[in-house]
Amino acid sequence: MCGVLGMVGTRWREHVSGALDTLQARGPDGHGVVESGAAVFGHRRLAIIDLAGGAQPMQSEDRRWTLAFNGEIYNFRELRAELQAQGWPFHTQSDTEVLLQGWRAWGETLLDRLDGIFAFALWDAQAQRLLLVRDRVGVKPLFYAALDGGMVFASTLAPFFALPGFPRRLDHEALRDYLACQAVQSPHSILRDVRQLPPATVLLFEHEGTRLRMRRYWQPPAPRAAAPSFSGALEAVDAALRESVRRQMVADVPLGAFLSGGIDSSLMVHYMAEAGVQPLKTFNIRFAQAGFDETPAARAVADHYATEHAVIDAPAIDAATFEAAIAALDQPLADPAYVATHELSRFTRQAVTVAISGDGGDELFAGYPRFSQTENRFPDNLVRRLLRSGVRAGWLPGNLLRRGLAGREMMLYRQVELGPFTRSRKDLGHYLNPAALAACRPQDTLALWRELTLGYGRGMDTASLMRADLWTYLSEDCLVKTDRASMNHSLEVRVPLLGNPVLDLVLDWPAGVHYDAEGGKALLRALARRHLPEAVWNRPKHGFSVPLQHYFNGQWNAACEHYIARCGELAPFLNAAAVHQLWQAAKQGKASRRLAYTFVVLLIWLAAHPLSND
Repeated sequence: MCGVLGMVGTRWREHVSGALDTLQARGPDGHGVVESGAAVFGHRRLAIIDLAGGAQPMQSEDRRWTLAFNGEIYNFRELRAELQAQGWPFHTQSDTEVLLQGWRAWGETLLDRLDGIFAFALWDAQAQRLLLVRDRVGVKPLFYAALDGGMVFASTLAPFFALPGFPRRLDHEALRDYLACQAVQSPHSILRDVRQLPPATVLLFEHEGTRLRMRRYWQPPAPRAAAPSFSGALEAVDAALRESVRRQMVADVPLGAFLSGGIDSSLMVHYMAEAGVQPLKTFNIRFAQAGFDETPAARAVADHYATEHAVIDAPAIDAATFEAAIAALDQPLADPAYVATHELSRFTRQAVTVAISGDGGDELFAGYPRFSQTENRFPDNLVRRLLRSGVRAGWLPGNLLRRGLAGREMMLYRQVELGPFTRSRKDLGHYLNPAALAACRPQDTLALWRELTLGYGRGMDTASLMRADLWTYLSEDCLVKTDRASMNHSLEVRVPLLGNPVLDLVLDWPAGVHYDAEGGKALLRALARRHLPEAVWNRPKHGFSVPLQHYFNGQWNAACEHYIARCGELAPFLNAAAVHQLWQAAKQGKASRRLAYTFVVLLIWLAAHPLSND
């Protein structure tokens, strides 16, 4: 697990070392810079596998190929054996060398064989070609900028901020999606001149001719027409989870697990215990507020498996800690769980280098109630058409718009905090000045999500909603939250629920297999009943978050008030009066706390990373 940086034919070549230093937390155990013709690659290493070998950037014996790799390949030993049988030589025990030799042997077909989390760059000095590749669901990040006939790429946006004279222009469409759903959506980044490589994507940049091409090498498959029996599905999922966790135990450093006490993380601990992980260290964060603390359930699991369990108290998340966590982000992210995960990661890193997480369970196994809210549940009719027309014409109040929406328009409204919903409480234009609103292109809000949900030819049904989440909410919010929070403390986090054995199995099935009389997530609930203490499965579902209203009116109040007061200065594209009014109402529980938090995070982040609004 590492940080990568590289350039091909750019004016910033001499600044590689300084920019690479911004990735030190992602790779505290070593660094290297390799030049190869027009390309220069940099790498910061967090040593997990083959601690003595595996240094990067890594080159082939003939110096034609140069590789910089962030991530882990869980099936690298099996691939290595196959390559050795074909005569390919190896000089280390690392998964990095398997990736390098595998590409030389199999080219892009290697990607079909990989089970892992990865973002890597490969330079072909002979053909003068750069390849950038990202894993199936975007666990590991990768950003790039094609400027002045050259290319710059990096694991995060931080190196771009460190390049002298690199443009810092706000991407208004990224701002739109951030305000809509609290996370910037790929391919945008908050910097207009930088893009995020989407998940499951190969980018090819030809230096001679400066041609750039991209293609998806994988996409979530459409479900089959027939569902397996529930008992058959249950046994298959049990086996797939066991295998995915087993694969992801490969490491030459201590491992642990985030244990919130929910079904997903608790099942990960179960399979780790089955795999014989010793000592098994588990960690959770404790909140004093009722409805947020899951410590009793976490302790029940820890006691059941005799783990070495440690708890961090949430009151340690004071205003200074909150501000520092937000400022450490490379671009704004307003998931309230990020700050708690940031502190949990800091605490966990004191004991282990690798942690297992339960991310992905809700997306793959229908854990969100919104998945059952399909477009056919909101049919259009005369009353709704009249209400829509009346609100948009201005002769009915804006708060009636929601009652007038139907079908796909209602689906989008339910998906976002702000969007193209004029005169309603979710009116994006209420919080932006006219020029910024036009630049945001509000009509394209969550365009990728809409494209994905409709890409299976089934309309916005449960199966398509679940699959769309993999490349939007999961990849751009949940996984970003975990990656930035953990890597800021040099902690690697693995996500077995998103391993190939699970993805390849579950995505082949229709959505109905995940539902029973109690609702979604039926398979994981049944596995919880089979394997886990009753304290885990016989209780209401909890999301991992923080009590925002408590913090707004308590520890974070003065800091939030400070940044809200600076809104006009820090974000001149916002309607400062509207933001202030929202903040005051949210503190009293009379407006969206999530939206208020979205603006607070944006302002704190902009104070640390000022952007041009040109």
